[in-house]
Amino acid sequence: MTGTILTYLKEQGDKSFQELPFNEVDALILCQFSYLKFDGLVPSVDASEPGIALRELAGRPDKETLFSDERYEKVNRELFEGMAESVRFGGMKLNYYINLIEKSWETQFSAVTLFLEKELPFLAFRGTDENLVSWKEDCNMAFLQPIPAQHCAKKYASAVTRCFPGAFMMGGHSKGGNLAIFAGMNGTKTLQRRIKRIYNMDGPGFRPEVREKSAYDGIEDRIVKLLPRSSFVGMLFERDTAYRVVESKNLGLFQHDPYSWIVKDDHFVEAKEIRQGQMLMDAAVNDWIYSLSEEQIRMFIDVLFSVLEGSQAEDLIQMEEDKKKSMLGMISAIKELDEGTRKGMTEMLKGLFETAGRKALKEIDQRMKEIRSRSKE
Repeated sequence: MTGTILTYLKEQGDKSFQELPFNEVDALILCQFSYLKFDGLVPSVDASEPGIALRELAGRPDKETLFSDERYEKVNRELFEGMAESVRFGGMKLNYYINLIEKSWETQFSAVTLFLEKELPFLAFRGTDENLVSWKEDCNMAFLQPIPAQHCAKKYASAVTRCFPGAFMMGGHSKGGNLAIFAGMNGTKTLQRRIKRIYNMDGPGFRPEVREKSAYDGIEDRIVKLLPRSSFVGMLFERDTAYRVVESKNLGLFQHDPYSWIVKDDHFVEAKEIRQGQMLMDAAVNDWIYSLSEEQIRMFIDVLFSVLEGSQAEDLIQMEEDKKKSMLGMISAIKELDEGTRKGMTEMLKGLFETAGRKALKEIDQRMKEIRSRSKE
C-alpha cells in the first residue's frame, strides 16, 4: 500500500529507531517539520538553554503560531500531531532555532536542530517560505552566489555542532537542501568528518565557480539528493551530481510539494528518470541563465520583484487574500517600467524561448535518428 509522509507516520510511527533504522522518509519529515514557525516556542541559537521536547511543545497553549503559514496549515498540523503522538518522534527535542528575515539584505534564513531519541542530531534548514524576500533570494542564486543565507548556514552549522560531540546529519527541502550542502562543503575538515549524511530534497545545485571554491569532494559521497519526476527547482544548476528520482501524486511544478511524494512502507517509490520534457526545459533554463551577463540577470530579477512588490503584499498569503488589489498593484508597476527596461526584459525572455526551441529540435532530431537506426536492424 502506498501513501505519503503522513501515511508513513500513521503506519510506522510506533516503531523506534532501533526497530526501524532512520531512513530517507524520516529525513523528509524532519525537513518539512523545519517549515513550522517556532518563534518564541523553541530556544534560540544564542539562548544557551536546554531544548524543548516535542510532546511538551504539543501541550503548549500558544502552539497555534506554529501553523501560521496558511498554505499548508492543515497538512502541517497533521504532520506535527502525528510526530508528537508517535514513538518515533514524540521524544525528540528541539533547540538552537533561528529565523532571520532581512528585507534590505534580501535574506531569509531559518534552521532548527532536532535531537532524536537514540539517533544522531539533525540540523534542519528551512527552504523557501511564503515571504517575497525568500523568493527573491532564491532568484539571486542565479548570479549572487554565495547568497547571504548560505553564509548563515555555514555559520549556523559551525556554531551548533560545537554544542554536542560526535556525528550528525543535515538536510533541507528546496533552498534548505542547498543550504545544508553549502554548510557541509564549506565547513572545516573536522566538521566534515563528523557528517554522516546530508539530505537535499529537491533543492538547487550550485554555479560551477561556487563548487570549485569549496571542499565539495570531501562530502560528496554522503549527499543524498532526491527529486520528483517533474523537478524544476532541484534541477537548477544541476550538472553532474548523483541524484535519485521519486514518484509524486501531483503533476508538474506541484511535485515540489513534499506531501505529494509517494511512500511505500519505509521508502519512496522511485522512478527511472526525470520526465523527458521537463529535462529539456530544465536544461534550457540552465543554459539561458549561463548565457546572460550578471547585469542582465540582476535587472531581470529586480524588475520581476518590483512588479510583485507593486502588489503591496509582504508575502504570498497577503497576495492570495486580496487578489484584486494585488493584481491592480502589479499592473500599475508594469505600466511604470520605462521602454528600455521593457525591451530588455522582452529580449531576455525571447532568448529563453529560443534556447528551449533549439533544445527541443535537437531532441527531435536525435529521436528520429534512433527510429531510423532501429528500422534498419
